[in-house]
Amino acid sequence: MDAGSSRVLRLVGGFLLLSVVCVHSQEQSDFPEVPPNFTLDLQIAAQLRPELIAQSVPASGRYAVGRLVFERLLAQVPQSELKSSGPKFTWQLRIVEDGELNAYASPDGTVYVEGGLAQLAGPSTGLWAAILSHEITHVVRRDWARRYLYQRSLESAGATIVLGDPGLPSATWADSEKLSADMGRFCRQLEIEADRNGLMLMARAGYHPDFMPALHHLLHAQSSGTPAKSLYAMHPCWEERDRELSRAYVEASLEFERLWPAWYASPGGNPPVVVFAEEPTLRKTGAQQWELQIPMRCQNLAGAVEVVLSSGASQEASAAPDHADPPGSSNARFQQAQSPNELRQLTGCTSPRTTITFELAGIHRRSSVEWTDVYVLDAWGTVLARADVPRRPR
Repeated sequence: MDAGSSRVLRLVGGFLLLSVVCVHSQEQSDFPEVPPNFTLDLQIAAQLRPELIAQSVPASGRYAVGRLVFERLLAQVPQSELKSSGPKFTWQLRIVEDGELNAYASPDGTVYVEGGLAQLAGPSTGLWAAILSHEITHVVRRDWARRYLYQRSLESAGATIVLGDPGLPSATWADSEKLSADMGRFCRQLEIEADRNGLMLMARAGYHPDFMPALHHLLHAQSSGTPAKSLYAMHPCWEERDRELSRAYVEASLEFERLWPAWYASPGGNPPVVVFAEEPTLRKTGAQQWELQIPMRCQNLAGAVEVVLSSGASQEASAAPDHADPPGSSNARFQQAQSPNELRQLTGCTSPRTTITFELAGIHRRSSVEWTDVYVLDAWGTVLARADVPRRPR
């Protein structure tokens, strides 16, 4: 399968998790309606299906938990939504056995989860639900068709849409720049809407909506460094997703509590610990002294979490993949021993907004230690959240 054909399905249906580009703005888009006789999305899905099937395996064996969650979520999709969408979908969950942290959906109803993401979800039904509810929503809403129709409407103005980057200036550069930004904004809103609808689907099926931000934070922790901001980004950054979905989290949580008053007896079990770590602030307090403050809040926490201030050197040495963790914690673990390139604090994170402060004494311009990341760990040393440390002024 050539790269262009593969990209056709991935652009709308997938998270593209490791290439998230950040943009901070209020997203407002009008979603075009898909005409009843529109079938181009299904034709392309049929054309690519043989090659996609050949490159994937059924969700069985160690992936069977994903298939069970998939079936439970599908049972909760309202029949009215399926009928209004038009085509009859051929639902199937398949695994692409590679190391990528990605998932995408074909317009025909086949959902593909790549191996790295499947391993990250592991035996956690809640994390699987967060992945699959998003993809199921893309299919039911026919988001591939919506994106295609929106792109065609923009291109009817005569300019070229350039996804990701409008390219070098040309005679039509100004129009291309604006239309590419419009297209990026539209695609980001498709992702937010898929998250929002997926949260309610999870709640109805018995998986606490907190598993979705937990998944987002696990994926954010896999990356390092602040992504470049771009108006042409097709996927919203993790911080934007948290902000845009705050109201949807509450609404879906109330629905979950109504349907599943005994949380522990729900299909997803008790909700996970979720840590929302805001952007740290760094200020100078003396000649060679700095103060780093990390605002954060925790949900579903019983006990304490550990906040680790890490340098780039210590991160590579002390974080290692561990897929034999307890359910829902198959991400990177940190060594418990104190490192010269790490500072640690324990907190119960009991207030609505807890602020952790690190006093950085003896830091000077030529210091060999450059603090780069803040990690929040649970009692097993599993990463729950990550934030970037702002650079010291030179």
